[in-house]
Amino acid sequence: MLKIQEIREIIKLIDCSSINEFSFEHEGSKIKMKKLTQEVESVVHNVVTAPVAESVKVQPVQAAAQVDNAPEQGNVVESNSNTANLHKITSPMVGTFYSASSPEAGDYVEVGSKVTNETVVCIVEAMKLFNEIEAEVKGEIVEVLVQSGQLVEYGQPLFLVKPE
Repeated sequence: MLKIQEIREIIKLIDCSSINEFSFEHEGSKIKMKKLTQEVESVVHNVVTAPVAESVKVQPVQAAAQVDNAPEQGNVVESNSNTANLHKITSPMVGTFYSASSPEAGDYVEVGSKVTNETVVCIVEAMKLFNEIEAEVKGEIVEVLVQSGQLVEYGQPLFLVKPE
C-alpha cells in the first residue's frame, strides 16, 4: 500500500505536468487521477482496507497558497521573519484533523516535541480512512495550528517545525 507522502508526491507531479489523466496499480491499491479545468480529482481504491471505492477531490497545488493565509478559528499564518525559516507540515487532503489516535490517548506531538522525518504527528480522517501524517522533516514542533476535530483543507498548514 502506498504511503500518503507518496500519493502527495504523485498529485504534485501530475498537477505540474501536462498529463491530463493518470492511473497506477500496485499491490492491491489503485490510484486514478484526472485533471479537470481548475482541480485535480484523485480516486484511491484500496482492496485490502476498503471494499468500496473511495474518492477525494482536492484543489491543485497552486490553491494551497490561498489556504495559507485563510483564518481558521483565529489562527492566521503570517509570512514574516519569524515563520520564514520554519517548515510547514500541511494536510495532504481534505478531512478531519486528530491530534491523537483515540480520545483517551495522548497527542502524537505538542509544542516542543522533537520529530524526525518519519514521526507521526497527527491523523487526517477522510471518508472513514484514517491517514497518519508524518513530519517529513527533522526538528522541533514550534506551533500547532489546528485543533483536534477541526476540518482541514488540502494544503492547509497543520504544524510549524523549526528544522535542525
